[in-house]
Amino acid sequence: MRVEIWSDIACPWCYVGKARFDKALRDFPYRDEVEVVHRSFELDPGRAKDDIQPVITMLTKKYGMSAAQAEAGEDNLGAQASAEGLDYRTRGRDHGSTFDMHRLLHFAKEQGRQEQLLDLLYRANFAEERSVFNDDERLVELASAAGLDAAAVRAVLADPGAYADEVRADEREAAQLGANGVPFFVLDRKYGVSGAQPAEVFARALTQAYGEPSPLKIVDGDGDDDADACGPDGCAVPQH
Repeated sequence: MRVEIWSDIACPWCYVGKARFDKALRDFPYRDEVEVVHRSFELDPGRAKDDIQPVITMLTKKYGMSAAQAEAGEDNLGAQASAEGLDYRTRGRDHGSTFDMHRLLHFAKEQGRQEQLLDLLYRANFAEERSVFNDDERLVELASAAGLDAAAVRAVLADPGAYADEVRADEREAAQLGANGVPFFVLDRKYGVSGAQPAEVFARALTQAYGEPSPLKIVDGDGDDDADACGPDGCAVPQH
């Protein structure tokens, strides 16, 4: 069974959602038969590489909220990340283009190191002090830590066209599948799970999708509300 996950490194709910999915997959009896592929989805497609701003500033502009409200939302996100065993810096992070990171993730997929690089990018963006935006050497360091050749990584970063078509193809496919926010999980092209659902929802989806031929269906949580996600208009910001 193949699970495709559309996500963005700048999306906090993708960071949390991946941890919840990974927990469900660890407990899935047939996990050795599951191939996980990560797909590209930019929250800010076309954003200039040098267009970087503090996360709190971005939140106040995008949502029209006060700085205090934005900080409270980040505190809540930090608590939810911590509940999944993730580190999360609630202050001092910045926001920018993730296009180069997505290009590198496609290169890493060819080398069999995509999962390792994605985990390092998430941690670097959400938990570490040094920015991942507009800093090629920072990306080279992270890619090298994931087991990729530094010279090859620099070559990809130096060529804006390298893997650009693959990134755009992923984004077009997300639109065709009806994904207007991330994270978005597609299980064997049978079931779709939208948002950072609880681990038990992912577990149920894995069980339902395994060996069951059917058209793509959306798997909801137990409540009426959609799970938290990030979309073109921004990320859901928890207030309490």
